[in-house]
Amino acid sequence: MSTETRTLCPYCGVGCGLIARTGGGRLEAVEGDPLYPVNHGRTCRKPLELSHAVHASDRTTVPLMRERRDVRFREAEWDEALPSLAARLRAITDEHGPDAVAFYVSGQLLTEDYYAWNKLAKGYLQTNNLDSNSRLCMSSAVAGYKGAFGSDGPPPAYADLALADCFLLLGTNTAACHPIVWSRIRDRLAEGAFAICADPRLTATARECDMHLPVRPGTDLALLNAMLHVIDRDGLLDAEHVRRHTSGIDEALAVAREWTPERAEGTCGVPARDIEDAARRFAGPGRAMALWSMGANQSTVGTLKNRALINLCLATGQIGRPGTGPLSLTGQPNAMGGRETGGLSTLLPGYRAVESAEDREAMERHWGIAKGAISPRPGLPAVELFDALAEGRVKAVWIMATNPLVSLPDSARAREALERAELVVVQDAHHPTETSSLAHAVLPAAAWPEKEGAMTNSERRVGLVRRSLDPPGRALPDWRIAARLAAELGFGEAFAWESEAEVYDEFAACTAGQPCDVSGVSHERLRREGSVQWPCPAQPVDEHPGTPRLYPDRRFPTPDGRARFAPTPHADPAEIPDA
Repeated sequence: MSTETRTLCPYCGVGCGLIARTGGGRLEAVEGDPLYPVNHGRTCRKPLELSHAVHASDRTTVPLMRERRDVRFREAEWDEALPSLAARLRAITDEHGPDAVAFYVSGQLLTEDYYAWNKLAKGYLQTNNLDSNSRLCMSSAVAGYKGAFGSDGPPPAYADLALADCFLLLGTNTAACHPIVWSRIRDRLAEGAFAICADPRLTATARECDMHLPVRPGTDLALLNAMLHVIDRDGLLDAEHVRRHTSGIDEALAVAREWTPERAEGTCGVPARDIEDAARRFAGPGRAMALWSMGANQSTVGTLKNRALINLCLATGQIGRPGTGPLSLTGQPNAMGGRETGGLSTLLPGYRAVESAEDREAMERHWGIAKGAISPRPGLPAVELFDALAEGRVKAVWIMATNPLVSLPDSARAREALERAELVVVQDAHHPTETSSLAHAVLPAAAWPEKEGAMTNSERRVGLVRRSLDPPGRALPDWRIAARLAAELGFGEAFAWESEAEVYDEFAACTAGQPCDVSGVSHERLRREGSVQWPCPAQPVDEHPGTPRLYPDRRFPTPDGRARFAPTPHADPAEIPDA
């Protein structure tokens, strides 16, 4: 007899709700959850193939150990593997210091996993060398939001897609990569909304949009500055909003005024008349949203592209109102949750900064560790982390739920780094991979749907992945591995959680009063309500309903309460595509 479990999709940042059907210890089928507000029962192709991944023949089921890479792995028990690895970590930190070890994690981890490993690395091992593969995709958006608004976090909600009159899509093939978001946009287009797609290629998205701007690769900033130029030149600025709620407009316009549509046409290849038309439509009397993804983020000027898109929203007052705002489309299912828990080498949980003494002290109190225990030095970001391994400055790396030999920009350099490392631990649900083949230890991690915990999607919606199967063999949830390793290192009392719900409660408590406040969220509430959008602070009487849309009062968490424009100068790319 089959059992139905409401859960979340593990594939991308849209965060769709699913119903998993299991029976006889196997995942039988998956379908969209008609009650979940993200997708209303719709689903793309990806989750329909989950049973093949869950029951794949290469699943890791037992710890594998070896002393050297030139010998074969042997099976081990957890009671052997973790004490041995703890001893090796201790030996390395005793000889070379805490920054000789590093952790490389993934947007595939659940929030509880992220929090547990951040606590262990930054609080107890005293290294900030914990970074995520999300660094490769979403860190530009993080920097863009923080620079403009004073805090990370996309301001709009998916519900705004049904209210917008104009969409500007840049660096995103939404129809192919985020099909459920595209289905919601397409519903609105059928009601008369207008869509503009800026992309060098005529993608599936561009074909369905009302206007395609075939921008040359590497010239997005010329296009976006020219659009701001037109908005300024034609008197389309929301002057009252700009005056009362923003700063830095003069500096941004000083750059934009250099980019006439005619000059931009010569650089980016988009006809001047189309640039003018796109700018006027975005700044028109209706409501407009800007959406982007990896085509904007994965660039040497990715942060500037984010700021340029946000500039357009600020200039036209498209922020904090229904149907408006800048919305980055996240690639991985819990990249947002990772940012909330401090899953980058510059961050601490609750959108706190490693470099802030106040933030460090807050987490030291929360974790019950000595003042000064958290290092004030930011850790190494992803690419620099692997450079440090290759150069011998970092001796050990613990890799979770990611395959950096495939995903890092220079696979040969990544291979060199792992080959030189004294200790490589890979914690994953599958083996062998290109990365695990270079490991000294491979630890079996539970996969979806064998674990339980929270994820946050692109619209700040926190939902609950629910367990519907037992992990195979001796596989464990990632947070549980962190807790057991912490015990072997002598920190067991601080990691003595009985369940993932307890891990989440500890994390949620440290977010109180922070921009990503989820202190009013718990596993129990998520089981009851399905999902909540943050901020959702704890309240003494009634539960906070959550926050669909940020900044409705146009007050921003910046020192002066104003959103900030930024100058976004274009520079020709270092490499020009030849095809």
